[in-house]
Amino acid sequence: MRIDPASHMQPAGTVLPPNDTCELLARRLRTDTQGEVLFDDGSRGRYATDASIYQITPVGAFVPTNERDIATAIDIARDLKVPVLARGGGTSQCGQTTGAALVIDNSKHFRRVLEVNVEEGTATVEPGLVLDHLNAQLKPHGLWYPVDVSTSAQATLGGMAGNNSCGSRSIAYGNMVHNVLGASAWLSNGELVDFGPVGSLGVRGAGIAQFVRGLARQHREQIAEHWPKVMRRVAGYNLDIFDNQSERPYTADGSVNLAHLLIGSEGTLAYTRSLKLKLAPLPRAKVLGIVNFPTFHAAMDAAQHIVKLGPTAVELVDRTMIELSLANPAFKPTVETALIGKPAAILLVEFSGATRPRCCLNSGSSSS
Repeated sequence: MRIDPASHMQPAGTVLPPNDTCELLARRLRTDTQGEVLFDDGSRGRYATDASIYQITPVGAFVPTNERDIATAIDIARDLKVPVLARGGGTSQCGQTTGAALVIDNSKHFRRVLEVNVEEGTATVEPGLVLDHLNAQLKPHGLWYPVDVSTSAQATLGGMAGNNSCGSRSIAYGNMVHNVLGASAWLSNGELVDFGPVGSLGVRGAGIAQFVRGLARQHREQIAEHWPKVMRRVAGYNLDIFDNQSERPYTADGSVNLAHLLIGSEGTLAYTRSLKLKLAPLPRAKVLGIVNFPTFHAAMDAAQHIVKLGPTAVELVDRTMIELSLANPAFKPTVETALIGKPAAILLVEFSGATRPRCCLNSGSSSS
């Protein structure tokens, strides 16, 4: 294995450690763990990309087989001052799973559902579990995990937590941060800490909560003035869990859950061991309305009014996507039934619930 020497001109996160450090890391992982150690050029090339436009060659990839492998890998990387980057399905579109680090792949061996509590509507899962696989196991119980990202066949729950994923139905169910009840995670020093409601934290967790609360108080004025008042925010840490600035509160009762600090942190604060998730009942009835618009602006303007009706999803499809779908023989017959003339854009509006929504009994295509 030979790695090009680092350059001080390269951006942070793209500079590889010295070759002897990388070689020592690979040797220690092979000696001290039972996982797959993938430091060859082909493997590093595969892990250099995700669903984004970015490509950064990692130090190497490590596929752990058990929790001890992960803890040991974190210890070795810390000793050698090599960054650690957890990876799931690699569906990130902003390069979150690429970097000049030791990439640890959770998707092969850490994909179990650890517990499902049907009465409480919760599930505890490992970070490498794929969303579709979780929902397949929940369906017989009449439950699902409603953060329905478009890459649900590949996206893992750990990665979704790191990115604070949302999905097309977030206006009804919220993002990951609103649907995670707790987490167990390793810190960079190797400690395993439980994150959850502040009133139930252990000594280490309570200490972290106190530190974060202090930061939030110290910067309270700037947080109140400059924090984006939006529902999904991943451009920083959720220091406002102690003084909510989100468009949708983190918790329904205003309580503080320290696990929410980890959501959206993109793996920079801790390495997830497990997640406790809040489930939702599967809707028994759904109705889809398709609204055609003569201009893109009219569709965008109408969305703010449509969401007041309480839909579970509102999706915009512009003329470019309409034309692309019409050009695909598999989609064309379905798309044609949704169009009235030649609209510049359409809105797909879904209502769902335990019964067929009364306001939508005659829903279908319409023009505006």
